[in-house]
Amino acid sequence: MRLFYSKKSSKRSVARLKNKVRIRKKVSGTADRPRLAVYRSSAHVYAQIIDDTTGTTIASASSLKEGGKCNKEIAKKIGETVAKAAMSKDISSVVFDRSGYVYHGRIQAVADGAREAGLKF
Repeated sequence: MRLFYSKKSSKRSVARLKNKVRIRKKVSGTADRPRLAVYRSSAHVYAQIIDDTTGTTIASASSLKEGGKCNKEIAKKIGETVAKAAMSKDISSVVFDRSGYVYHGRIQAVADGAREAGLKF
């Protein structure tokens, strides 16, 4: 994975992208253990379960369907939703990809919701 950013990018976003590249060197999803990738914007949270060997998305969930801004409770529901979708496709174990974000707040809530719904990571 390569890092692309412009000269106008903030130091904070560049630091997150560097962390993301460093994490993705070590974390990869397979057919047996796909990758649970989480993206957080200022208003919403998105979660996908991805098989990196074929480059396909197996399951996904986002806070766009919930309505309003995303908080920890909605993020937890997103984790549960994506976990249930994965369990319906016989996936019980995943690798968690936090995409360079700090494991705190909404990112942690997505992980907790997925664990409570039955995913192992």
